[in-house]
Amino acid sequence: MSALTLVLGYAVASVTGIRSLGGLVLVAGVAVCAVAWLGRIGIRGMASLVAVFVGLFVASHLLALVVGAWPAVLAVALAMFVIAALVGDRSKVDKQA
Repeated sequence: MSALTLVLGYAVASVTGIRSLGGLVLVAGVAVCAVAWLGRIGIRGMASLVAVFVGLFVASHLLALVVGAWPAVLAVALAMFVIAALVGDRSKVDKQA
Protein backbone atom coordinates (compact mmCIF):
# COMPACT_ATOMS: atom_id res chain seq x y z
CA MET A 1 0.00 0.00 0.00
CA SER A 2 2.79 2.45 0.82
CA ALA A 3 4.48 1.87 -2.54
CA LEU A 4 1.18 2.37 -4.32
CA THR A 5 0.67 5.58 -2.36
CA LEU A 6 3.90 7.00 -3.79
CA VAL A 7 2.85 6.13 -7.33
CA LEU A 8 -0.72 7.40 -6.92
CA GLY A 9 0.43 10.61 -5.26
CA TYR A 10 2.66 11.43 -8.20
CA ALA A 11 0.06 10.33 -10.74
CA VAL A 12 -2.58 12.60 -9.22
CA ALA A 13 -0.20 15.55 -9.10
CA SER A 14 0.94 14.91 -12.66
CA VAL A 15 -2.50 14.40 -14.20
CA THR A 16 -4.24 17.26 -12.40
CA GLY A 17 -1.29 19.66 -12.35
CA ILE A 18 -2.08 20.32 -8.70
CA ARG A 19 0.90 19.27 -6.60
CA SER A 20 -0.93 19.82 -3.33
CA LEU A 21 -3.59 17.33 -4.40
CA GLY A 22 -0.87 14.73 -4.95
CA GLY A 23 0.46 15.64 -1.52
CA LEU A 24 -2.97 15.04 -0.03
CA VAL A 25 -2.99 11.56 -1.57
CA LEU A 26 0.46 10.92 -0.04
CA VAL A 27 -0.59 12.07 3.43
CA ALA A 28 -3.83 10.05 3.36
CA GLY A 29 -2.07 6.94 2.08
CA VAL A 30 0.78 7.02 4.57
CA ALA A 31 -1.73 7.64 7.38
CA VAL A 32 -3.61 4.46 6.44
CA CYS A 33 -0.32 2.58 6.30
CA ALA A 34 0.80 4.01 9.64
CA VAL A 35 -2.33 2.71 11.35
CA ALA A 36 -1.77 -0.76 9.90
CA TRP A 37 1.94 -0.72 10.80
CA LEU A 38 1.19 0.43 14.34
CA GLY A 39 -0.94 -2.66 14.91
CA ARG A 40 1.65 -4.98 13.37
CA ILE A 41 5.01 -3.68 14.53
CA GLY A 42 4.37 -1.12 17.23
CA ILE A 43 5.06 2.58 17.45
CA ARG A 44 8.83 2.48 16.86
CA GLY A 45 8.50 0.32 13.78
CA MET A 46 5.66 2.46 12.47
CA ALA A 47 7.63 5.66 13.03
CA SER A 48 10.63 4.13 11.28
CA LEU A 49 8.60 3.15 8.23
CA VAL A 50 6.96 6.58 8.04
CA ALA A 51 10.45 8.12 8.17
CA VAL A 52 11.59 5.80 5.37
CA PHE A 53 8.52 6.81 3.34
CA VAL A 54 9.30 10.51 3.77
CA GLY A 55 12.98 9.94 3.00
CA LEU A 56 12.15 8.07 -0.18
CA PHE A 57 9.71 10.79 -1.19
CA VAL A 58 12.52 13.34 -0.89
CA ALA A 59 14.93 11.00 -2.67
CA SER A 60 12.51 10.67 -5.58
CA HIS A 61 12.80 14.40 -6.23
CA LEU A 62 16.59 14.23 -6.30
CA LEU A 63 16.64 11.08 -8.39
CA ALA A 64 14.18 12.65 -10.85
CA LEU A 65 16.81 15.23 -11.75
CA VAL A 66 18.96 12.38 -13.08
CA VAL A 67 16.57 9.78 -14.49
CA GLY A 68 13.26 11.60 -14.90
CA ALA A 69 10.12 11.74 -12.80
CA TRP A 70 8.38 8.44 -13.51
CA PRO A 71 11.51 6.28 -13.29
CA ALA A 72 12.38 7.97 -10.00
CA VAL A 73 8.90 7.44 -8.57
CA LEU A 74 8.87 3.80 -9.64
CA ALA A 75 12.34 3.19 -8.19
CA VAL A 76 11.47 4.61 -4.77
CA ALA A 77 8.12 2.83 -4.82
CA LEU A 78 9.93 -0.45 -5.39
CA ALA A 79 12.30 0.32 -2.52
CA MET A 80 9.34 1.16 -0.26
CA PHE A 81 7.58 -2.04 -1.27
CA VAL A 82 10.59 -4.16 -0.34
CA ILE A 83 11.25 -2.36 2.95
CA ALA A 84 7.59 -2.40 4.00
CA ALA A 85 7.30 -6.08 3.10
CA LEU A 86 10.38 -7.00 5.12
CA VAL A 87 9.61 -4.83 8.14
CA GLY A 88 5.98 -3.78 8.20
CA ASP A 89 4.17 -6.90 7.15
CA ARG A 90 5.19 -8.91 10.16
CA SER A 91 2.82 -9.14 13.09
CA LYS A 92 3.92 -8.78 16.69
CA VAL A 93 3.17 -12.49 17.10
CA ASP A 94 5.55 -13.38 14.26
CA LYS A 95 8.31 -11.28 15.78
CA GLN A 96 7.90 -12.97 19.19
CA ALA A 97 7.96 -16.51 17.82
